[in-house]
Amino acid sequence: MRVLNIHERDLDATPAEVGRLIDSLSSPADVLWPSRHWPAMRFDRPLQVEATGGHGPIRYFVEAYEPGRRVQFHFTGPEGFLGFHAFVVQEIAPGRTRLRHVLEMETVGPAVRTWPLVFRWLHDALLEDCLDQAETATGGKPRARHWSPWVRLLRSVLRARRRSSRPIGDLAAKGPQTRT
Repeated sequence: MRVLNIHERDLDATPAEVGRLIDSLSSPADVLWPSRHWPAMRFDRPLQVEATGGHGPIRYFVEAYEPGRRVQFHFTGPEGFLGFHAFVVQEIAPGRTRLRHVLEMETVGPAVRTWPLVFRWLHDALLEDCLDQAETATGGKPRARHWSPWVRLLRSVLRARRRSSRPIGDLAAKGPQTRT
């Protein structure tokens, strides 16, 4: 199944300001990725071509990187995700910039089912949270947004699965989780 999924937000900021958000990805100063509520984006080295990592079960490497303008990630997992996702900065007027996220892939094997039933919903919610953070970081006020009941259920199920796969001692050390 062919997938083209685009999320974008027009921001009252210069391309340089929005580009700095992309450049902060996976760093200790990351202000773009919503890691407070989602698995953090992590790489084996700073953001650069060939850096390998991902977020949660989604694995990829940096395929292309133009600092301040664009970063593209090539999927290596989960099984059946064949393609890429990217953040792109586009000037649309002086002092007005579009931040766009594009996911383009073919799904094969198990991903033909897992993308439309699970990953698409989580991806869409995560990306809207990401763009809300971009808007806040550039001085805007994003509109109030709530995860759908399906996204909340999926997050709950996945969280329970993660907990059940950890050793008992690891659960006790981590303490209770408060955000759903």
